[in-house]
Amino acid sequence: MRGNKTLGTGRVDRRIYAVQVFFIFLAAVVIARLLYLQIFQHDFYAALASDQYDFYEELVAKRGSIFVSDWKDGQIYAAATNEQKGFLYADPRRIEDPEKIAQALAKALGMTIEHSFIENDSINLSVENLATNESETETDYELMLARLSKVDDPYEPIARGVDLETVKKIMDLGEPGISYVLEDARAYPEKNIGGHVFGFVQTSDIGGLIGRYGIEGYYNDFLAGKNGFLNSETDVGGSWISVGKRDLVPARDGGNLVLTIDRAIQYNACKILQQGVQKYEAASGSLIVLEPKTGKIMAMCNAPDFDPSIYSDVDDIVIYNNQAIFSAYEPGSVIKPLVMAGALDMGVLAPDSTYEDTGEVQVDGYLKPIKNSDLKAHGLQTMTEVLEKSLNTGMVFVMRAMGGAEMKKYFENFGFGSYTGIDLDTEVSGTLAALANDHEAFYAPASYGQGFTVSLLQIASAYGSLANNGWLMQPYIVEKKLYPDGTEEQIMPKKVRQVIQSNTAATIGAMLVSVVENGHSTKAKIDGFYIGGKTGTAQVADAGGGYGTLTNATFAGYGPLEDPRFVVVVRLEHPQAVDWAEDSAVPIFHDIAEYILNYLEVAPNR
Repeated sequence: MRGNKTLGTGRVDRRIYAVQVFFIFLAAVVIARLLYLQIFQHDFYAALASDQYDFYEELVAKRGSIFVSDWKDGQIYAAATNEQKGFLYADPRRIEDPEKIAQALAKALGMTIEHSFIENDSINLSVENLATNESETETDYELMLARLSKVDDPYEPIARGVDLETVKKIMDLGEPGISYVLEDARAYPEKNIGGHVFGFVQTSDIGGLIGRYGIEGYYNDFLAGKNGFLNSETDVGGSWISVGKRDLVPARDGGNLVLTIDRAIQYNACKILQQGVQKYEAASGSLIVLEPKTGKIMAMCNAPDFDPSIYSDVDDIVIYNNQAIFSAYEPGSVIKPLVMAGALDMGVLAPDSTYEDTGEVQVDGYLKPIKNSDLKAHGLQTMTEVLEKSLNTGMVFVMRAMGGAEMKKYFENFGFGSYTGIDLDTEVSGTLAALANDHEAFYAPASYGQGFTVSLLQIASAYGSLANNGWLMQPYIVEKKLYPDGTEEQIMPKKVRQVIQSNTAATIGAMLVSVVENGHSTKAKIDGFYIGGKTGTAQVADAGGGYGTLTNATFAGYGPLEDPRFVVVVRLEHPQAVDWAEDSAVPIFHDIAEYILNYLEVAPNR
């Protein structure tokens, strides 16, 4: 009996042990599973829970506007702003007659079915912008018809940037398969006043708009503002949980900018330049109107131009470059008054100082002598006559009188070889690198504007110092910043340095008036006013290091002499219809200057 009892107890102990092992194993499995889920799969289930209970929304900042002013009425006008446009899309499954609807849409969108010509240039039907994969050889109408004919497709884009009036016409058709959403779009209401100043915006890779070129590019951070966000917890029905988290960072809207550009001067100057480029068969043209006392840019234009509203509609992206500040070139004889001003300022020459012009001058390092552009010898000449007749030999005489190194210093003080600091994208500095050789072979051609490069803005700024008692001002194009909180920041003029003395500026001004009255710039004359200026017809350097037959025609002038209200510089690249700047750039200057004097109601005093 005792043996049986012992045997029974052993069996019970083994069962209990087996149960214990089972539960220990089960516990281990549970613990392992929890460990796996809570540690190794933590991110997955946290994200899953977040998707169910977290709500996140980016709060988009409103982009600021760009304004130009009008001197006549004192008002400001939006040159770049935001407006809502329609994005049309279709559900082809609900369209019974695709061809009928395609024709109705084509008519509303201003599309000629036969040639697929979009008359409304604000509407975007391009393959690229609508992210489709159709063949680019198809017409826009054929592409649209193909999209509407996809009977199993729930979504097809039709057109972006459609004005609200057109959207209404299309929705009035009552077609259930056509819908739209409103999108914020950048708009440029002021047409034909130059796209290079304003630039444009495009969609960035991470979403939102980003400014490119011009004001849009340079002031992108100020205009764009900063997006905010809302991050909160919601219940299964999407309602906010009152005791849950709720992080809110409001969007900070962008600020507005008021430019120094005058709306009327800009419009008319751009029109005159465009006509001039066509008339004189130039590859391109640029102009700047600057207020010499402050450095304000009153107008800045280039031709060919582009429309920021349809910036992609260009043959070459090179057109986006603002050639008035982007292109560095050898300016030619328009530089001569600046060299002369330096010599007068040093006191080594006077307007009536003379030299004997033999028609050529031998320069150390040159195999051939330097000659005048007219290939003539003019005999005894004053310094005023050197400018009137634009004598290269006379400028070599001036350079030698002042010294090449000193001439280089005046170039640097006028701002050549360095940035002006203009608040626009893509400015270049030009270069005086050749003059670092400190040799007459480099100084001599520089005295008449060859062998170094400058931008048109640098020329405008330098002539501004002649018109402003010798003071060089920093050019600027934004007059006022308007912050979202209502505060304003007025941009004040900045003096850079006094390059020449005030009496020197007065003297060179009188000499430049004589150039217009008696020299190569008579077409710049304006009845009732004394206008000063100088031409420059510069040969273009070719790849081989010499000079070819192509030229750049430049004219820089200002007026009225007694109280200069403007500096106007004009450049034509490679004009073919005429040979000299006096027959191309000068007439353009005249028409712009005459308009400005009338517009500003400057009383004649001559």
